[in-house]
Amino acid sequence: MPRDTLPRGPSYLHHVLIALKNQRSDHFRHQFRINPSTFDAIVATIKLDPIFANSSNNAQMPVEEQLAIALYRFGRDGNGAGLQEVANWGGVGKGTVTLATRRVMTAVLRPEFMENAVHYPSEDAKEEAKRWVHKHSCHAWRNGWCFVDGTLIPLAIRPPWFGESYWDRKDRYSLNAQVFIFCDCVVTFLL
Repeated sequence: MPRDTLPRGPSYLHHVLIALKNQRSDHFRHQFRINPSTFDAIVATIKLDPIFANSSNNAQMPVEEQLAIALYRFGRDGNGAGLQEVANWGGVGKGTVTLATRRVMTAVLRPEFMENAVHYPSEDAKEEAKRWVHKHSCHAWRNGWCFVDGTLIPLAIRPPWFGESYWDRKDRYSLNAQVFIFCDCVVTFLL
């Protein structure tokens, strides 16, 4: 029995990567939740990762497009995070969405990427932050050097391994992230 084919419309992905990235960074941020310069820095860092190497006659799609698909998917919740919705946005198949997401996550979770992207501040940086807090805040916080906040990152489905561990107080599956933010509003550490 032949597979049914799904006709695809034009991809919005290329419009975001070409037009919005260069002309409307506010709309680019709305699509991917990051600035174009941050997007370019991530692409430059992960593009040489072996996960994007291919010895096949069929080339992989560009790393820029794979990162765009993954970021678009991460920035959606509920029905908008569905594979078909993301595939329609990117002008690709559902399997490509899964592959691109898996490749990007493999690259960014490698120790080499994490060591460069997420770091704990030096003692000098902590002392500078303490001086800033002392100058701009109340006396009781004078020895503080960072702000800590937590957030829940909703998951579209129950994870297959230890799924019950991801059930949260808001009655949904999610990841819990603790973010350490320096006084200059730069995320310095993530748990």
